[in-house]
Amino acid sequence: MDQPPQPDTSSRVVTCPSCGGDSIYSPANKYRPFCSERCKQIDLGAWASEDFRMPAEAPPPDETYGDPRLQH
Repeated sequence: MDQPPQPDTSSRVVTCPSCGGDSIYSPANKYRPFCSERCKQIDLGAWASEDFRMPAEAPPPDETYGDPRLQH
């Protein structure tokens, strides 16, 4: 299994969009912005299975916009 790249003093640490862990955002990390190949493949699989998609039609004018998981 690939080991995550080690940060150098000029590296920036960002949040991995897949797992939420730390990810080194530098040319040394070939999976950036992901922390590992596994997280990159999980994201690719989500796109391929259409988990990420645009709505087919616009929501009604009185409906709140944004991620429905965040609206409560």
